[in-house]
Amino acid sequence: MVLFHYFLTTYLQFPLVQGGIFIMTGDVLPCFDASTMILPDNSGCIITVPITLDVAANHGVVVASNEGTIGDNYSLCYVENLLQKPTLEVLKKGNAILPDGRTLLDTGIIAAKGKAWAELVKIACSSSQTMICELVNSQNEMSLYEELVSAWVPAKHEWLRSRPLGEKLISALGKQRMFSFCAFELSFLHFGTSSEVLDHLGGHNSALVARRHLCSMSETTSCDIAASAVILSSKIAPGVCIGEDCLVYNSTLSGRVLIGSQSIVVGLDITCKKKQAEVDNPFLFALPDRHCLWEIPLIGSLGKIVVYCGLHDNPKVSVENGGTFGGKPWKKVLHCLHIQENDLWSSVGNQEKCLWNAKLFPILSLSDMLNISMWLTCSTTPNCENILSLWRSSHRSSLEDLHRLIDFSLLCNQSSNHQADLATEIARACLTYGLLGRNLSQLCEEILQKGTSGKEICKEFLAICPVRQDQTHGILPQSRAYQMQADLLRACGDDSNSCILEQKVLTAVATETASAVNYGVEGDSSGFQQIRSLSEQRMNPKSNFHPKRAHIELPVRVDFVGGWSDTPPWSLERQGCVLNMAINLEDSLPIGTVIETTKSLGVLIMDDCEKQIFIEDVLSISAPFDKDDQFRLVKAALLVTGIVHHEILSNSGLKIQTWARVPRGSGLGTSSILAAAVVKGLLHLIEGDESNENVAKTVLVLEQVMGTGGGWQDQIGGLYPGIKCTYSFPVQPLRLQVIPLVASPELVLELEQRLVVVFTGKVRLANQVLQKVVTRYLRHDNLLIESIKRLATLAKLGRETLMNGDIDELGDIMLEAWQLHQELDPFCSNKLVDRLFAFAEAYCCGYKLVGAGGGGFALLLAKDAVYAQNLKQALKEFSDPDVKVYNWKICLS
Repeated sequence: MVLFHYFLTTYLQFPLVQGGIFIMTGDVLPCFDASTMILPDNSGCIITVPITLDVAANHGVVVASNEGTIGDNYSLCYVENLLQKPTLEVLKKGNAILPDGRTLLDTGIIAAKGKAWAELVKIACSSSQTMICELVNSQNEMSLYEELVSAWVPAKHEWLRSRPLGEKLISALGKQRMFSFCAFELSFLHFGTSSEVLDHLGGHNSALVARRHLCSMSETTSCDIAASAVILSSKIAPGVCIGEDCLVYNSTLSGRVLIGSQSIVVGLDITCKKKQAEVDNPFLFALPDRHCLWEIPLIGSLGKIVVYCGLHDNPKVSVENGGTFGGKPWKKVLHCLHIQENDLWSSVGNQEKCLWNAKLFPILSLSDMLNISMWLTCSTTPNCENILSLWRSSHRSSLEDLHRLIDFSLLCNQSSNHQADLATEIARACLTYGLLGRNLSQLCEEILQKGTSGKEICKEFLAICPVRQDQTHGILPQSRAYQMQADLLRACGDDSNSCILEQKVLTAVATETASAVNYGVEGDSSGFQQIRSLSEQRMNPKSNFHPKRAHIELPVRVDFVGGWSDTPPWSLERQGCVLNMAINLEDSLPIGTVIETTKSLGVLIMDDCEKQIFIEDVLSISAPFDKDDQFRLVKAALLVTGIVHHEILSNSGLKIQTWARVPRGSGLGTSSILAAAVVKGLLHLIEGDESNENVAKTVLVLEQVMGTGGGWQDQIGGLYPGIKCTYSFPVQPLRLQVIPLVASPELVLELEQRLVVVFTGKVRLANQVLQKVVTRYLRHDNLLIESIKRLATLAKLGRETLMNGDIDELGDIMLEAWQLHQELDPFCSNKLVDRLFAFAEAYCCGYKLVGAGGGGFALLLAKDAVYAQNLKQALKEFSDPDVKVYNWKICLS
């Protein structure tokens, strides 16, 4: 997900009802719940957050009125002034320091509503072109952010009048006021300096950073690349050295290039030629430690320019105030390089001399610019006189000049083409040599940035697929091969055939699941429990009818953590682990079936909604089933147990009655547990293997045959009593290990007293989510894989927590699991669920939805038994009447 997607997600939560604008500017990445904002009518509003004074010195600060609205998590006050990177003295003088010693950070998040919005639209529609032409003709600049906001703040009007177009902005927008919405719980990352970027990549959350992405790299024996270096969208050839904690982005590096530690390189394209390799200098190019370098395209026919500085240089600090270049004081730099001040700065005007306006960077050939960069950064010494002469005679620009000269359109196009070329190389290698271990769908998105030529590349890859499948037959799962083809077909614009292949993906997963548990889905002799053909048995019927009956009742299950790790194809390829619990609802076992033989042939199926179907010829039952077939669960059970071919049906029929006294789409594993009850009952009639393990595996196959998909945790949760931690191991056949938690009476009582089981009133079918998760897994979606790994780990930790009797810690695990579920599926929550959890938060130490989420039942783990009782009472007054608290007990037998 790119940064824009994050901004868009935040924007969509923003409460702008009657038209408005939401601008996220500057260099702050915020994290807060925008849906909770209170935005006054007919005004602008700026999001702020309290920060310490040392942080404020490098940011914009908002001075808010002492009067306003104060809530639990926010304050809403008029903006009295805006300060830019204020010193302590300025903060004191401007009354910007809060009573707790902090001040308000200007986050760069701005909203306008009502008349403020209307006036902004008016000036944009009526005057924007004229204003832009005026800026261009006068060669002036204005900050959309700073000038725009100042128009709504009277204290800034005097300053704004001195700025380009200031009078027009005040006249057009100055009638409305600006508010500060201070979000107390907002957190943010600041990307204002290169040093801060490296700090974020190497800080306490560095384990979350992907250090290699969309990069082509040589083997480790011909490069020296530090493990801590972050290399993104780059091609690294043999002979390159990259130091620790570096960031290399959108670059091509080859042939004796050395990048020092804690350095940043962006957009650099160095390709070594053979004749260059013969030069005596051990390095074609070297960048010292703690430096930054960018190669940037310029407008018109100016070509490119290479820009560089020290990691900690501040471009706006003057020579007199201790400004630096390359981490060294300017006076030392000038002395060492034999450069005069008038080489860099004009004597005309009163502008301070600093890196920002130093005419430092020449526009020459790439090799000359790189040589000069090494000379200016003191990373080389040969031919200094020649380099100095070349530098003095060249046309040079400052950072201030480049601010106007960068060709941003070309910069974006070159970056897109570079990433598309890298994606093409990676995808080709993946298809030619590998086992589809990359996210091919994501690579195709990058390749398609090349337009028509990108689509032709995808068609070329599509032609490779049949050959690759033949080469990897027996190694590469068929589901992955189909997914590869489906993604390539979609990239080629063939959506109809891609949809056909996506259905084959799900069928392949079903077949692979059946194979993993020693069942077939074709009904052949190696699969279902087939004895002799039923038609043959009917030719030789037994004389006597023997009545048989099976009555099966089962609990439902609630899952604490680990769901998704039980689901094929994950559980067929990786270890799974789930912590769940069997419970009774309203003092009863809510799921069950009664199956009995009848003297008349055929099968009668009845459900608890008084619907029924009679199947005269059981051999007519076959997969695939219509998704609207209300009896497909029982039909699939008849298939996978093999009873349709069993001799019991040669002289008798079946009457099957089922019930599930829980809401549909409850998230309690209802359909899987009902399937387990039916399978167990059918196997009992034919004296088959009705052990819990065999039934659980059979239901796993049944759900694939049904077309709904699903894992093993639901049926395990209902078949085995109490609390248990279940592992699955990807061997042939699939092995399940159920480890019961021997809970003390005290733990059972405390859990029953503190855990509140609530029906949200909303339902959602898990298979709608399941197909998306399966697709993402087959595509090697890294975020999904890491999230499910963590869920399985949390299940193991949850087991230990319960064994130690630490229910509070279980609450923390539930909260993290809920966060991970939302990463896996953004729609697993909704406004009702969010309101419910916000309502219950003061009473709870943990909460989550059971199952796949999106609705159904919720688990609310109260802080203690008293809090639980108070929560149950409070929920009676909850705003949604469909929310209902259920009585429950752990099913221990």
